Amino acid sequence: MVTSLKGRHCLTLTEFTKEELLFILDTAFSLKQRYLAGEKIIPLLPGRHLAMIFEKPSTRTRISFETAMRELGGNPLYLSASELQLARGETIEDTARVLSRYVDGITARVYEHWKLEKLAQYSRVPVINALSDLHHPCQALADVMTIMEKKGRDITKLKIVFVGDGGDNVLHSLMLAVGILGGKVTIASPPGYEPHPSVVKLFEEYASGSYEIERDPYKAVENADVVYTDVWVSMGQEKEREKRVKDLTPYRVTVDLMKHAKKDAIFMHCLPAKRGEEVVDEVIDGRWSVVWDQAENRKHAQKGLLALIIP
Repeated sequence: MVTSLKGRHCLTLTEFTKEELLFILDTAFSLKQRYLAGEKIIPLLPGRHLAMIFEKPSTRTRISFETAMRELGGNPLYLSASELQLARGETIEDTARVLSRYVDGITARVYEHWKLEKLAQYSRVPVINALSDLHHPCQALADVMTIMEKKGRDITKLKIVFVGDGGDNVLHSLMLAVGILGGKVTIASPPGYEPHPSVVKLFEEYASGSYEIERDPYKAVENADVVYTDVWVSMGQEKEREKRVKDLTPYRVTVDLMKHAKKDAIFMHCLPAKRGEEVVDEVIDGRWSVVWDQAENRKHAQKGLLALIIP
């Protein structure tokens, strides 16, 4: 039985057991239900402050965290990394020491994952990964929440397929979330686009589920319940664009590909999408798509997380 998660960091989701992840998701479902019933403000975190450090541009992450914190009665503080003393050479260690004396939680969207680890090491308050080059745990919470809404709470019975870049940070976190919950993820990707070794190591240590790599995207999505993709060229990978597009074009999610999945399969994308590249309009706007519900669930999933870990 889970009693309290107060003070926990959330950098990769491996900070939580299966029971604790389900507790976070149950809390998110409850808060969403209350919100949709008309409780726009549920003051579980009155007077609490959340520092939000952003090295990268953001739409969904920034807005979902800001609204989530406000709807819990707290106060989000947007901090562009370029405007902090970090930009003038102050160390991450010193920034963590100072910020954690002012606020009750820190979330950071960074290029390199080690920066989050350093923040957490020197912070007195919980640090939440709002995206790094290796992990996107809050996206994965929303993803699992959406899958459960559409396909039932027992994801061990589902075939979940990610098509595209097997080294994608969104996939890394989806793998870990589903794996910790005992499910399986099938990855359809070309050679050279496998999950990062550090993520594989975490999976082997913390996940009770499994994953497999299938080179043939059509074989991978056969009888799939969930088909997921992400952009082929993320921020910081622009120099690799030509090669990545060439290598990943056979993994575009098309209507023909989706027809190989189950008739009631859902299509997921963390957004923003490069329409016509990793997915065609007819899929992302079609009958399979749940991407807008998925995007909405970022707020509700993060409310569940924030409500439970912020002291």
